[in-house]
Amino acid sequence: MNKIVKRILIALGAFLGIIVLVVGGYVIYVVASYSRIEDNLALTPENASGGAVRTGEEYTVVTQNLGFGAYTADFTFFMDGGKESRARSADSVKACVSQGAEKVRSFDPDFAFFQEVDTGSTRSYDIDEREIVKSYFEGFSSSFAVNYHSAYLFYPIFEPHGASNSGMLTLSKSAINSATRRSLPISTGMSKFLDLDRCYSVSRVPVEGGKELVLVNVHLSAYGGSDEIRAAQMNMVLGEIQTEYDKGNYCVVGGDFNHDFTGDSTQKLNGGEHVDFGWAMPFPTDMLSEYPAVVHATDYSDGLKPTCRNCDVPYKEGNFTIIVDGFLVSKNVRVTYLDNVVTGFVYSDHNPVVMKFTLL
Repeated sequence: MNKIVKRILIALGAFLGIIVLVVGGYVIYVVASYSRIEDNLALTPENASGGAVRTGEEYTVVTQNLGFGAYTADFTFFMDGGKESRARSADSVKACVSQGAEKVRSFDPDFAFFQEVDTGSTRSYDIDEREIVKSYFEGFSSSFAVNYHSAYLFYPIFEPHGASNSGMLTLSKSAINSATRRSLPISTGMSKFLDLDRCYSVSRVPVEGGKELVLVNVHLSAYGGSDEIRAAQMNMVLGEIQTEYDKGNYCVVGGDFNHDFTGDSTQKLNGGEHVDFGWAMPFPTDMLSEYPAVVHATDYSDGLKPTCRNCDVPYKEGNFTIIVDGFLVSKNVRVTYLDNVVTGFVYSDHNPVVMKFTLL
C-alpha cells in the first residue's frame, strides 16, 4: 500500500513539476518577447499623390474603429466580460471589415481614419485587413502605423486569443507627404501586458500657401490604464494640436479616445445620472484650458447618439452604449457638421463618426 501511495505521490509531483515548468516557461516567453515600438518612427506613405488642400473649402473626414473584424452584433468579447476571444471565421472577418470600409466610403470622405486594423493576428485569422480597406479607396494616399504587437496570449485556454498585430490606417484624397508614429505613455507594471503598446499617427497633407493639414489618428488605452497614464496620453495628444497650431498649421485629431467623449454620454444614453459602467472615464475637459488652440467637437448636428457598445452580451437596443469616438480640432478649423452614425453595430462594436470642416 505504501508503495502505491509513494508512486502516486511521485506521479503527482512530476505532473505538478511539468505544469510549473510549462507555466514558468510561458511567462518567461511573454516577458522576453515584450518590446515597445520606438517613438518618432517615420512611416512610409503610399500613393503620395493628389492636390493640396485649400482654405475655405468644405472637407469630410470619417473615423471608424473596425474592432479587428470580429464584432457582429451578437459577438461578445472575453476581456469585456463576454465569452469569445476570436472572430467567428475568416469569412466573418472579411465581411465585417468590408462592411465597415463600404460604410465609410458611402460618406464620400476626403479623409478617413481607421483603428483596430489587424494585419496578422490569430484573433482575425491572419487576414491583412489593411488591404481590404484600401481596396475600397482606390487612388487615396495612405499611411499605416502599428499600434501594438503582442506575444501569443494563451487565454482563454480552449480558444486562445493568440498573437496580435494591429494598427491604424489613415487615408487621404490629397497627398500625404510624410507620416510619423508617436508612442504614447503606457503602464510600466504588469498591466502593460494587457494594454500592450499604444500610439497615435501623424500624417501631413500640404495646404496651398505652404502650411500643412496635420491628420492625427488616435487609439488611446482601454485596458490597464491608470489615471496618471490616461492624463499623460491626453496631454500628449492635446500638446500635439497646440504645437501644430502655434506653427501655423491646421490639425484634425480623430479616433477612439476610450473616454466618455462628451463626459456625460454614459448617463444620457443609459437612463440616468446614477449609471456608471466604470471602464470609460469622462473626457478631461478641465485640461483644455492649458491648450487654448484645442476645440473639443461635441456640437452634434443630429443629437446625441452612441459610438460604442459594451461587449459583455450580444447587442440589442437598450443595452449599454457610450460615445468614445470623435474629433478634436485646432481652432483654425471650423466644424460645419458632426454626426455619430447609427449602424446597429452589425459589423463592429463602434459606429462611425462623420465630420465636415473648413480651414480658416
